Amino acid sequence: MAYNDLRMDNQWLPFTPNRSFKDDPRIFVAADGMHFTTHDGRQVIDGISSLWCVGAGHNRKPINEAIKKQLDTLDYATAFNVSNDQAFRAAEKIAAMAPGDLNKVLFCNSGSEAADTSLKVALAYHRARGEGHRNMFIGRERGYHGVGFGGMSVGGIPANRKVYGTALLPRVDHLRFIHDPVNHAYIHNAEPLWTEDLLLELENRILPLHDPSNVAAVIVEPVAGSAGWYIPPQGYLKRLREICDKHGILLIFDEVITGFGRLGQPFASDFYGVQPDMLNFAKAVTNGVVPLGGVICTDRIYDAMMGAHGSAPGHAIEFFHGYTYSGHPVACAAALATLDLFEQEQLFTRAGDMGRVLGDAMHSALKGLPNVIGIRSLGLAAAVELAPVPGMPGKRVFDIFMDCYHRGVLVRNAGENLVFAPPFIVEASHIDQMVGVLADSIKKHA
Repeated sequence: MAYNDLRMDNQWLPFTPNRSFKDDPRIFVAADGMHFTTHDGRQVIDGISSLWCVGAGHNRKPINEAIKKQLDTLDYATAFNVSNDQAFRAAEKIAAMAPGDLNKVLFCNSGSEAADTSLKVALAYHRARGEGHRNMFIGRERGYHGVGFGGMSVGGIPANRKVYGTALLPRVDHLRFIHDPVNHAYIHNAEPLWTEDLLLELENRILPLHDPSNVAAVIVEPVAGSAGWYIPPQGYLKRLREICDKHGILLIFDEVITGFGRLGQPFASDFYGVQPDMLNFAKAVTNGVVPLGGVICTDRIYDAMMGAHGSAPGHAIEFFHGYTYSGHPVACAAALATLDLFEQEQLFTRAGDMGRVLGDAMHSALKGLPNVIGIRSLGLAAAVELAPVPGMPGKRVFDIFMDCYHRGVLVRNAGENLVFAPPFIVEASHIDQMVGVLADSIKKHA
């Protein structure tokens, strides 16, 4: 199908320069394994798992068949006052994968909804414990927690604060960002060792300023994925856990990107050996095939909220929250099939193994190229950071993104970074092609 057979007057594309898109459309009409087929019949390697989603590769038959079977059995049922068997099964499987006592799953439809859900749980939990004054949140600079007003508020994306600042939550502060471009510009399969304690500011300024007894939760991405794959300093997350415990503050990990295998283990929580009080997930849980997200809460949170209503009438709702499509049976069927496939093919282990191949290739091929000022790799994801074109932020990486696309490789442009995060089924030959095309394009746009 030629793109001029499509009317492009009605769809408003998200996070896309719409004005220029029609001049050079990028339209996928099919996908299989590691590749897309474009509207003009070309093959493009999915170097980004379609925005961190497609861990098992495209068009996986077990997932497709599970969805078809579910559609023929139970297409949809409301989640309010009733439920469905697939939602219970998916919650059980996800809880079994999660670390520690993260056993209670609240389903939603996306990472954005998961972020807002976790913030609401934090407020409701503290209120149930008689500490309703804990209504402040702490996020991190350059953090990304979706596009809801709650997630944008705790997130640290400057563009959101510029456009929507007047409508963001007022009681929010932010930790310093986790990257040192001077001493840790190049990181390969390791945690950077800082001489400075990056969390001193939290203990010595932010918490005393607001009084820790007023803080409900701290929310961070274990690895800052959307900003461009920035890796936390060694011991950072463990120390953050200790500070939160000291002051009775909930710790929320946003694992929408790192969850379900990206670091070679089920969650970044496992990789770093740090358990949060809540863990947000989405994306790879269904291989991106059907939207599904959620928040995994500890038993302690759930029990406190149930206990607070112990004397309430039996028909009283303990947590006044939910979505029309919470635990959608088709999405949950897709999740069950996806998680089974991950296990059967040992794809988390494969992601860890192939991550080292990707990191080796990125550092070997790109370090020293024109305008390259940093490379970061951990798990099956890696980013190269480029010096911006003066006065035109993002221009260089967008031009390289476009060039790579036309040469058959989909790479993600994020700020001044170009990121690869391929499906876990990636082969060394795919990595060689991806990195080779990117290296040539970086030299071309020097």
